[in-house]
Amino acid sequence: MVRLRMQRFGRRNRPFYRISAIDQRTRRDGRVIELLGWFDPMTNKPGVKNVELNVERVKYWLSVGAVPSDTVMDMLAKQGLVDTKQWEADRAYDRKRVAEAKAKADAAAAAAPADPKAKKA
Repeated sequence: MVRLRMQRFGRRNRPFYRISAIDQRTRRDGRVIELLGWFDPMTNKPGVKNVELNVERVKYWLSVGAVPSDTVMDMLAKQGLVDTKQWEADRAYDRKRVAEAKAKADAAAAAAPADPKAKKA
């Protein structure tokens, strides 16, 4: 699966990020499929861009099923490229499903008989 995520560049205390399409199994600064833009978090000057995106290519990757990371999703939402309502609904559903599975596992662990050979402290 392809993810849209950021790669860190720059020096210590002066980060700079490239926004890339990367296979999800690749390490953070690993091999890139396509460079989609950049993000400079240290730019605070008025009138100076701190995000640059190739909008057409971002839309293409989203259309073929690439999943953006949370940070990149926030950037895309600020640019107006994605509908965050559906994304937030999906994330809420996933969180609820994970919580239910954990509660079920905890209940099963509590109902299981304790190991009689285990020593009590």
